[in-house]
Amino acid sequence: MSEATLITLAQSALTITVLLGAPVLVVTLVIGSLVSLVQAATQVNEVTLTFVPKIIAVVAILFFLGGWMSQQILAYTANLYNNLPNLIH
Repeated sequence: MSEATLITLAQSALTITVLLGAPVLVVTLVIGSLVSLVQAATQVNEVTLTFVPKIIAVVAILFFLGGWMSQQILAYTANLYNNLPNLIH
């Protein structure tokens, strides 16, 4: 396996990781910021208040985007397995 092939595989793996992780991370960042803003405005400093909206948002995102995420990872894995004989020299 050449270095260029290895770099391409690593780049593809990182790209699919960012692509699949970004929706969940962005939603939790937005929800966390909104909850922090509400907590600062109302001066309610309950630690557990931040977790419930984030958990609900993550479950909702995984419910709505779970099919797309699984299609992406399955397509990546199938492509990797199909190209495996070409990668080994």
